Amino acid sequence: MPTTLPTWAARGAAATALLLAVTACTDNSPATPSAPSASSPSVRQQTPTRPTSTASSDRNTAMDIRLTLGGQPVDATLDDNAVARDFASLLPLSLDLEDFHQTERIAYLPRKLDTSGAPAPAAPKAGDLTYYAPWGNMALFYRDGDSASADLIILGHVDDSDTQRLADAKHITIEAAP
Repeated sequence: MPTTLPTWAARGAAATALLLAVTACTDNSPATPSAPSASSPSVRQQTPTRPTSTASSDRNTAMDIRLTLGGQPVDATLDDNAVARDFASLLPLSLDLEDFHQTERIAYLPRKLDTSGAPAPAAPKAGDLTYYAPWGNMALFYRDGDSASADLIILGHVDDSDTQRLADAKHITIEAAP
């Protein structure tokens, strides 16, 4: 005569079998270490992995852009990184600027940028066009910044050494270079 299990025992056995089947089909640890994929967010470190005195000529530039400050055109270049490309997708932009810490002019973008694939942190230099991820704002530095921060992403660099024009700017138009 066959023996029947109590209902609680049958449910427990079924749950255990299901758990074993699911865990046997998945493997959370890779067989070999791999680099983060482009689709997964990367973890940025607070410590710079490259020298902080990187000049714009040392950066790979992907796109020439034109800024208009006080009615005067200023050439600039965007770096070749995912965040700069996302910024370029917003162009053309026309933004009001305000001073921040007597070091940079800031403006809020229409939306936050995707920061996955951001470059290694570097201390901003006068002329750097940057993105501050926590606030979702763009910053144009007219003085060198203090130090590198993983939250501050360098997007590119203005090709003009007239930092006073950058410091006095109240409005900026940014577009792809003609």
